Amino acid sequence: MDQHQLTIIVASIAILIVVAIIGFLIVRKRRSQTLRQRFGPEYDRVVKKEGDVHRGEDVLQFLTKRREKLQIRALSPSNRSDFASRWTTVQSQFVDDPKGAVSRADQLVNEVMQVRGYPIGDFDQRAADISVDHPVVVENYRAGHEIALRHNRGQASTEDLRKAMVHYRSLFDELLEEDSLPERKEARG
Repeated sequence: MDQHQLTIIVASIAILIVVAIIGFLIVRKRRSQTLRQRFGPEYDRVVKKEGDVHRGEDVLQFLTKRREKLQIRALSPSNRSDFASRWTTVQSQFVDDPKGAVSRADQLVNEVMQVRGYPIGDFDQRAADISVDHPVVVENYRAGHEIALRHNRGQASTEDLRKAMVHYRSLFDELLEEDSLPERKEARG
């Protein structure tokens, strides 16, 4: 092998390495864009919590794969009507019993999640599971839950409890939507 052939081989290998690196960076960028688009504000929250973009994206990718294994389903019209009616009752109880109404609202949201097919584990896992399909309102769920925890410690005012009800209501409304499954939203859009 002469010097010219060796130079061509080395240059070819160098070009292949550069192309592979560029390909890798393009795939990474596309993955980031896809995750950012799907998770919205939840993307930023997870990346900040993880302290690193790649670790945060790995967490979001894991959550997406976990969600794909779940059998999430729409509510039947009778379930939807029943839950809506029960929410109206809980909401009307707020004036006389704000603390009890917030507790019942939390329970009702959890019940809707369970009927939809979301696993009901600890709160952080529930919020992570719901974040895949409802990334915008999951923060409301967290805020409502945090107020409920503060209430249990005697640290929440009636105004805080009112805010908790508003937070729970936003997630509750989205969970009740007929077209709240991601594949149905994509089909509409």
